[in-house]
Amino acid sequence: MTKPNSLRLLLAGLALAALTGTAFAQAAFDLSPEQPSRLKAEPNAEAIAAIPADFKFAKEGAFTVAVSPWDPPIATYATDSQTVVGSDPDIALLIADSLGLELNLVAVAWADWPLGVSSGKYDAVISNVTVTEERKEKFDFSSYRQDVLGFYVRSDSPITAINEPKDIAGLKVITGAGTNQEKIILEWDRLNVEAGLAPVEVQYYDDSAASTLAIQSGRADVEFNPNPTLSYSSAVTGDTRLVGIQSGGWPLKAEIAATTRKGSGLADAITIAINGLIESGLYGQTLEHWNIAAEAVETSQTNPPGLPKT
Repeated sequence: MTKPNSLRLLLAGLALAALTGTAFAQAAFDLSPEQPSRLKAEPNAEAIAAIPADFKFAKEGAFTVAVSPWDPPIATYATDSQTVVGSDPDIALLIADSLGLELNLVAVAWADWPLGVSSGKYDAVISNVTVTEERKEKFDFSSYRQDVLGFYVRSDSPITAINEPKDIAGLKVITGAGTNQEKIILEWDRLNVEAGLAPVEVQYYDDSAASTLAIQSGRADVEFNPNPTLSYSSAVTGDTRLVGIQSGGWPLKAEIAATTRKGSGLADAITIAINGLIESGLYGQTLEHWNIAAEAVETSQTNPPGLPKT
């Protein structure tokens, strides 16, 4: 169901307030392999009962989950350079607990998860995968996070808010080449130019260090990329601050989901497990721990609407 515009704006405002509050004071994130503050869940009888009787787990007694350790706070290597930690591994553990299984977390390259899930090598991938209609032809999904992009500026920047296309007119904007966020920036720029406003200067960098230097030196005004990593950097350094958020599927809603083999029947059990974690509060506490509470979903859905084919 589509929320009325007023409610959608209210929710966006609350999310922005949550992100721009105390979360952006300097913070310390525990990247130790031990993860002493990691939460545990009790088995969820309803979720366990929803596992198909004929479903064969990749490893007996375990929930085998693929994850790509691409960047904190979503997933990264711990200080031992071997253990994968972050919000996605924590969510995977809570789901495994809820299903009455041990977690078997497997670090994989992003390009390798589709074949691994399809072949049954992995029971699921929980690694920042956005739901799309094209992917739904081959996989089932259980949503667990909103796909949120953030606008970040230098902490002393005069820019206070970026909420619509006109707000970026004439600015120097960093974004990722070939990404959803690039599509949004280019469309906003097209609309601005069409309206007679100053064009955007889009900048691309190969790594986050170069992007950070560009922002701090004033060569760029704003960075627009996935919120979790920019939020993490902002919280750790205090050098940047959030001035706006957008859905990764703008103007449509985009969601991140646990991804399982199409028709395997496991998605419903995972969805029930996630909703149990939402109800218990463990889900919200985990997102808050990694400074991404504004990306929470109110309810997990099996195969929610995905971004349309392009």
